[in-house]
Amino acid sequence: MNEYDSEVMAGLLKSGGYSLTEDLGKADVVLLNSCYVREKVRHKILSKLGELGKLKEKRPDLVLGLCGCLAQKEPGKMLEKAPYLDFILGSSNFFELPKVLEEISRDHRSGSGAGKGHVAKGRTPASQGQIVRIEANGLVPEGLPKLRKRKFSAFVPVMRGCDNFCSFCNVPYVRGREVSRLPHDILKEVKGLSCRGYKEVTLLGQNVNSYGKDLEEEIDFADLLALINKIEGMGRIRFTTSHPKDLSDKLIEVMRDLDKVCEHLHLPVQSGSNRILSRMNRKYTREEYMELVGKLRQAIPDVALTTDIIAGFPGEEEKDFRDTLDLVERVRFDGAFTFCYSPLKGTKASEYKEKVPDKISGERLRRLIEVQQEITLERNQSLVGKRLEILVEGVSKKSLHELQGRTRGNKIVVFEGKEDLIGKLILAEVLEAGCWALKGEAIPC
Repeated sequence: MNEYDSEVMAGLLKSGGYSLTEDLGKADVVLLNSCYVREKVRHKILSKLGELGKLKEKRPDLVLGLCGCLAQKEPGKMLEKAPYLDFILGSSNFFELPKVLEEISRDHRSGSGAGKGHVAKGRTPASQGQIVRIEANGLVPEGLPKLRKRKFSAFVPVMRGCDNFCSFCNVPYVRGREVSRLPHDILKEVKGLSCRGYKEVTLLGQNVNSYGKDLEEEIDFADLLALINKIEGMGRIRFTTSHPKDLSDKLIEVMRDLDKVCEHLHLPVQSGSNRILSRMNRKYTREEYMELVGKLRQAIPDVALTTDIIAGFPGEEEKDFRDTLDLVERVRFDGAFTFCYSPLKGTKASEYKEKVPDKISGERLRRLIEVQQEITLERNQSLVGKRLEILVEGVSKKSLHELQGRTRGNKIVVFEGKEDLIGKLILAEVLEAGCWALKGEAIPC
């Protein structure tokens, strides 16, 4: 979602006459679009702000802005840490960027700047007030310009915010409550992408499975997928993220029946222990999660499943962690994003007193990664000899002489080929399998 928001901000800037530069020394405006899912991320953002502050000292006219989730959560603290910031835009206010820059530009031209909301040319850090826009209501205007990073695959939000209040997560606080986009607006955006040659869309939402619950029109996420599947020219549909408690039988059937919906599902489990799942406020049990997996595999035998897992959650005992390892062994995920628990201020879990020592959390994470890597390799090796459809995304990151693409199951395939294949859907035979990628051979049309 942050990446999509950044594409909108870049589009707004381009429409206003700006152009992107990779050279910080040439930049007139620098924006840092922040995430805040773990405390470690916060430290990285502060470190980056420190670097930008040194640049600001040398070039006082440089306009420096902080946007996104951390800006939404801690605007006051961020201004204390980085008083040289010119403005802060919260997670729902990024579309106000042109208006804010115009205010700053106007004040630069006039040389004024006294008081809150104004920035004077040549001011010293913290000598003037900054512009702050914070409003976590999830509402974002339609029709905003976008400067897409990818030429053939695009992100399309279907909803913003979250109503789940997992005890370890601050998304409802920094992105607001769930707000669904109107189906008409989503379909218009996807049709526009198809007309411009895009082959794949990834539908975004903190929990796409609850799409439509706040709309007057009777529509759910399965219905929305069926509508998008009818759009001519669009070859693939992906979506993320799905909350297990809202994954319906109807959605599973739609995934099975719609030809453009990819056979990949990211279904965060977070823990395999019922006791820990309860403390996380996840609203499902390990048994219910396993039942969902059974339904998915029965309906879509070759579905690729990925997940998120937290090690060392407050109160997690060795038995709880062994339950997680057991679930991983039983489900046999294609891949997993694994983390040590990181407390976030303001969340319920940060108040839990039963902390797991870092050494134990780290050791559990290592064991978890080892188990999952073996399973990932086994799952990938089962694809050797198969012919799979891939969307060619570009030149391989590891070899300028090879291309890479992605299967419908979200596996990376590296193969030899000419660059005129980039952006096309082709067939490739899998020759070898590693843990992170597959080696393949393009099959001539």
